[in-house]
Amino acid sequence: MAAHGARNRGGGRPTLEEVAARAGVGRGTVSRVINGSPRVSDATRAAVEAAVAELGYVPNTAARALAANRTDAIALVVPEPETRFFAEPYFSGILRGVGAQLAETEMQLLLIFAGNDRERQRLARYLAAHRVDGVLLVSVHADDPLPDLLTQLEIPAVISGRRSAREALPSVDSDNFAGACAAVEHLLARGRRVIATIAGRLDVYGAQCRVDGYRAALEAAGREVDERLVVPGDFTEEGGRRAMTELLERSPELDAVFAGSDVMAAGARQVLRERGRRIPEDVALVGYDDSAIARHMDPPLTSVRQPIEEMGRAMIDLLLAEIADRRPAASRSLDGRQLVLPNELVERASS
Repeated sequence: MAAHGARNRGGGRPTLEEVAARAGVGRGTVSRVINGSPRVSDATRAAVEAAVAELGYVPNTAARALAANRTDAIALVVPEPETRFFAEPYFSGILRGVGAQLAETEMQLLLIFAGNDRERQRLARYLAAHRVDGVLLVSVHADDPLPDLLTQLEIPAVISGRRSAREALPSVDSDNFAGACAAVEHLLARGRRVIATIAGRLDVYGAQCRVDGYRAALEAAGREVDERLVVPGDFTEEGGRRAMTELLERSPELDAVFAGSDVMAAGARQVLRERGRRIPEDVALVGYDDSAIARHMDPPLTSVRQPIEEMGRAMIDLLLAEIADRRPAASRSLDGRQLVLPNELVERASS
């Protein structure tokens, strides 16, 4: 009954001062206990925790965040149109990994699209107001000014997929070069002789690495690289259709295609079927991502599996470490802050 009376004294929620009085300690000691400071004895911690429980005290997280210059919010920024986000399984995989890892914290996640100039300008104003503690960037193009803006604003950021080999920000990526090599080596081992590739947008570093891996695997096998067999797409199904149509016009004798994403492989498959080409008898087909699309395609698609959800989890871990590190970004080494995770080729009936 005494605790109930204290909790309602004054008709409002219990204050930090009331907790301190009940525990017989100072206000600063209560604050240290609530914030998990180790500079408190076990007996004092127990007394404060008992007072908190008796009074029903709930910390004012907004005030704590303000005092610490924190918002307890992270933004996942996608510099692409919303339509691509919902059509491309890569993004949903990253989001699942990010969400699962962030669920272990008190941080909130904001999903922000910046697919056109107006959205990017609005985002720049939002970030300049420091309304988030950190930013996750997904699908960044080589000329995107957003990473440089984050550096100028001194907002912690982690990129999924580097902009170049000289990326200056912390990043999480998969080994796109090795993944593409494995795909082409698989097609060569199947006896395929005219192997084409449908690349992603070549202003995306990961897409360029996949093309480089394609070329390297052919050269390592003593095959001449025919640049007519390299056609860029845009990671969409329609892009895969257009690229496949162009490849068949350039080289009707091709007998294998490595597509830089499962979505583009699905578009390529449609064109091959329309042209009467059997998969894999006439043309073997390999994709990238190992998404649900690959498993449900007819025939099921051989694909390079990226650890996408693991990448999302790693991005959160890296970003939380960046937020906690108070040192100036320029003074920190990138060692251990740029992760490259391995891929795996999953063989199915399409090849």
